[in-house]
Amino acid sequence: MKKSILSIFLFLSLLAFNQQKVNIVHIIADDIAYDDLSSFGAKTIKTPHLDQLAKEGMRFTNFYAPHPTCTPSRAALLTGRYSPRMNDNKGLSILWPRTNDGLDPKKEITLTKLLKEKGYATALIGKWHLGYKKEYMPLAHGFDIFYGIPHPNDHGPERDWNMGTHDLPPIPLIEGNDLIDELENYELAEMPAKFTRRACKFIREKAKSKEPFYLQYSNIETHTPWFVPMGFSGMSEAGEYGDAMEYLDRSVGTIIKQLKESNVLDQTIIIFTADNGALAHRYPELEEGYGKYAMVDKELADNRLFRDGKYQSRYEGGSHVPCIIKWNNIIPENTTSDLIIDGTDLFTTLLTLANARIPSDRIIDGKNILPILKGTSSKPIRNTFYAFGPKSVLMSVRYHDWKLVIPSPAGWDWPALTQYELYNLSNDPKEQQNIASQHPKIVKKMTQLANQAKKDVINNTPLKTLN
Repeated sequence: MKKSILSIFLFLSLLAFNQQKVNIVHIIADDIAYDDLSSFGAKTIKTPHLDQLAKEGMRFTNFYAPHPTCTPSRAALLTGRYSPRMNDNKGLSILWPRTNDGLDPKKEITLTKLLKEKGYATALIGKWHLGYKKEYMPLAHGFDIFYGIPHPNDHGPERDWNMGTHDLPPIPLIEGNDLIDELENYELAEMPAKFTRRACKFIREKAKSKEPFYLQYSNIETHTPWFVPMGFSGMSEAGEYGDAMEYLDRSVGTIIKQLKESNVLDQTIIIFTADNGALAHRYPELEEGYGKYAMVDKELADNRLFRDGKYQSRYEGGSHVPCIIKWNNIIPENTTSDLIIDGTDLFTTLLTLANARIPSDRIIDGKNILPILKGTSSKPIRNTFYAFGPKSVLMSVRYHDWKLVIPSPAGWDWPALTQYELYNLSNDPKEQQNIASQHPKIVKKMTQLANQAKKDVINNTPLKTLN
C-alpha cells in the first residue's frame, strides 16, 4: 500500500514538473558587435558572466539580428516578422521622440500578448523604442510592467551639435504609461543599476507567486552615450564603450544570481543577444553632444571580425551578432551551433515551448529552433538570411556561405553602391575579397533569390528558399 501511494506521488510530481511553464528571460543588448564578448573573441573587453552563460548553454555563431537598427529589429523580435511587413507593409524606421509612428497593436500581435494567453506575467525593463505614444507603448502590447525609457538614451537635448535645434526634452523615465522623471545625464548614468534592481524585483515577486514570467531586459549603457553608474567608469581596457560592455556583463551576472536565489533558474530559459551591431564610425555630431562617451574607438572597430556596423545591412557588422541560450537540463552545456538563425526565430520558438498559439492569419518569418536547442537535430532550419532595411530595401542576401551585396542608393550612413558584390564568408568573414566576377552563375542565382524576396514582402507571401 505504501509503495502504491509513493508511486502515485512520484507520478503526480513528475506530471506537475512536466506541465510547469518555463520562465523566459530575454536580454537584448543594445548596439554591440559579435566579438565584443570574451567568449566570442574580445581581447580587451572582459565578460566573465556572459562567458559562463556560454559554458552552461549554447553559443550561436551565425545568429542575425533581424535588422541593423533598433526600432525595426526590436519590432521583428516581438512579432516574428520582418519590418517591411509590419503596419500593413509600411515598415518601421528609427523612431525619434516626436515621431507619431509606432508598432501598431491593431495590426501586429506580439510575443507578450500571446504568452499572456497562457498565464504569463510580463515585464519590460529598460529601453522600448517602438513608439512613444500611449497606444504604442509596452502596456498596449501585452506587457504588464514597463519601467524604462521610450527611446534611446542619446535622443536628448544634446543632439544636433548641442544646439538644441529640435528642442528635445531630457530623456523621460516611464513607469507603466506615466512619466515619473526627466533624466539629466548624471541621472541617466545611474539607470543601468536601477534597471537591474527592478528586473530582480520582478523575478522575486513572480517566483514568490509562482507565476510563469517573461522578462525582457533591454539595457541602455552600450548605446551612446556610454554612461555607467558611479564607481564603474575606467575599469575596462577598452575605454568608455568597454566600461559599458563590462557593466552589462555585471548586470547579466546579477540577474542570473537572482534567478538562482529565487530557486527558479532550472525552470528558466535565458536568451542573450543584441538588437544590431555596434557603431563602426565616428560621428562628430554625437561627440559634440556627449564627448568621449560617444567617441568610437576606430582601432577597436576596424579590427573586429566583421566589416562595418550598425545602420547598414550590406556587410556582416550590421546584423551578425552574438547569441547565447541557456536552459538547465535541456540545452546541452558548452555547445555551439553554426546554423543560420535570426531573431524572428525566437518568437516562434518561445511560443512553441510555452505551448502558446502561433498566429495563422499572417505571415510569420520565424522558425522553431527547439530541436536545435535540445540537441535532437542539427538540421538547418534556413539556409538564407535576407538583410532588409526597415522599409523595403534589400541590401544583401546570405545563402549558405555565399553573401551577395545588392546595389542600392546612398543612405544616412552609407554611400551608393552601383555594382553587385559577392563574398564567401567561410574564408572571408570580413568581406574583403569581392569575387563576383569569378562566379557569375552564383551572382545570377542569388539575384533571382533577392528579387523574389522583394516580391514576397510586397505580396505578403512567405520568403522562398533554395536547397
